[in-house]
Amino acid sequence: MADDRQANDLPTRLPTALVERLTQPFSQFLRIETAAGAVLLAATLLALLLSNSRWADAYLTLWETHVGLQIGSREVVRSVKEWINDGLMTLFFFLVALELKRELVLGELGQPRVAALSIAAAVGGMLVPAAVYLMLQSGQPGGAGWGAVMATDTAFVIGCLALLGPRIPPSLRVFMLSLAITDDIGAILVVAVGYTKHVAWWPLALGMSGCILVRGMSALGIRSVPLYFLLGGMVWAAIDASGVHATVTGVVLGLLTPARRWVSDDRLYALLDQVVAHPSARSGSGITPDRRTLQVAEIAAREALSPVERLELGLHPWVGFVVMPLFALANAGMPISGREWESPVAVAVFGGFVVGKPLGVLAFSWLAVRWGIATRPPDLAWRLVAGGGMLAGIGFTMALFIANLAFSPALIGEAKLGVFAASVVSAAAGLVLLGTSPRVPRESSADA
Repeated sequence: MADDRQANDLPTRLPTALVERLTQPFSQFLRIETAAGAVLLAATLLALLLSNSRWADAYLTLWETHVGLQIGSREVVRSVKEWINDGLMTLFFFLVALELKRELVLGELGQPRVAALSIAAAVGGMLVPAAVYLMLQSGQPGGAGWGAVMATDTAFVIGCLALLGPRIPPSLRVFMLSLAITDDIGAILVVAVGYTKHVAWWPLALGMSGCILVRGMSALGIRSVPLYFLLGGMVWAAIDASGVHATVTGVVLGLLTPARRWVSDDRLYALLDQVVAHPSARSGSGITPDRRTLQVAEIAAREALSPVERLELGLHPWVGFVVMPLFALANAGMPISGREWESPVAVAVFGGFVVGKPLGVLAFSWLAVRWGIATRPPDLAWRLVAGGGMLAGIGFTMALFIANLAFSPALIGEAKLGVFAASVVSAAAGLVLLGTSPRVPRESSADA
């Protein structure tokens, strides 16, 4: 009887490939964010190991190798590291903007006062660290690096929260994810405004026109993903030629992506019922009625997810397991010497993250709740907010990204050392505080 039921269920399932049978149990155990954080950590350690080994010269030379295209008298040539930082990282920021758009439209951040708590925490987590850094670097050669201490590394933070398992409430995960995403958006805006030396207005206007065209195509109902990526590439080239950092393109296009689906559940089920009820063609070839019905059902099944959700599902593994590890390999390597540990830049970066981040997150969150701007979930105790603020001091990815723009070659090593040390201390302190926090009952009320 059970065998008959199992056999009858088989036609309702998609065929399972051998590779899926091998990887499905593993993929269910490791969520993409957590696994991506582990891969990113491994890539970082490998970069540090190689840059302090006998292969250091070959390793560092690899990322400075220039590659590009030449068409007639025009050429586009950059180092491998620049292609990663300017090109592939655009996909990272595109994904960040997609996550923010989904949370704002479909997630808990659709509630203004709930969103206000994360936004206030993110603002505090950007302004206070920058202020701490500027106090320590006032009048120093590294004063321009204030932007490097403003962002939070999403993958590492989510990975740390995963280590704590059920000890922390879901509201803290939502709070930290929203904070980290808002931090990253703020950081790329800082890049666009604070670290753009010269702007060519005609290419910038062309890029903005491309963004308007993308929005118009969406309003007209054009749903060809390859067409959007082609136009997105053209917008990227125009923004890059303008002098504004090209990764801004990812943020703008991500926020323009529709978050509402085209096909509702009721319509999808009605179309699938039509597929089941339609008699199958027993002979002949070509476009038959049943095949047209199947084609419509295929489109409906695809469009039952919003463009934001479909792009997230498609891009997340590539960004988590390819783009971010490549970025770490290209940027995390540095020779470590004892003299750099006490350098003013390293101390300022360390102070901005370890002291400024938790102070800014906690203070601005408390003020937002106190003034009635935001509401705090009942199970999100202030001790948890403080622990989350400590984890927010893990600024690895964006900190290195901005450091490459803000610091001179003479100071970049010191800045990287401060980022690494701050990330390790912030992760340890946050895990200890959150791991020893008593569980907050869900029915407890939040105090202002």
